[in-house]
Amino acid sequence: MNYQRLPFQPAVNDPADSAAVVARINRQITEAFNASRHDPEVKKTHFFGGRYENVYVGTDRVPQLQLVLDQALDYARQITGVNELRAGFWFNAMPPGSDTTLHRHDDDDELLSGVYYITAPENSGNLIIHEGDQRHEITPVAGHFIFFGPEVPHEVGQNNSDTERLSIGINFGPADDEDH
Repeated sequence: MNYQRLPFQPAVNDPADSAAVVARINRQITEAFNASRHDPEVKKTHFFGGRYENVYVGTDRVPQLQLVLDQALDYARQITGVNELRAGFWFNAMPPGSDTTLHRHDDDDELLSGVYYITAPENSGNLIIHEGDQRHEITPVAGHFIFFGPEVPHEVGQNNSDTERLSIGINFGPADDEDH
């Protein structure tokens, strides 16, 4: 299978506190995103089905997101074996009834793609990875990453819940000289 599911594991003094810390960070990210998402200065792309699939709210507006991105970069370094990486990211807010069509992320110099689930209500749309004639449906779990190759065709099934699902798409590529 061409993907990996890994948990977000922020640094905590007591491992028993980890789930509560992840939930608090995800709640803070959601609140900060919602406070910024409709600002006309926020870049939005990929308008399909009455919504923008990609909403670019940065860490200047959502500082808690940096914790997630730092761990995502650590995982990406382990998976790719490349130490000098950069991460490009965007939010995907999927209201009930929405889906994301089949696509890939290998347009530029991406080495790895991933998604981090901030909120993932039950029946909010599975990530569907295509491998040849096979389809692998992955149920989203809040507080978890899914990593896969940028060349892997994937889509997201319809959100059949009554609540918006919020995730972050991430592409990892080699760091440019100006990134150092």
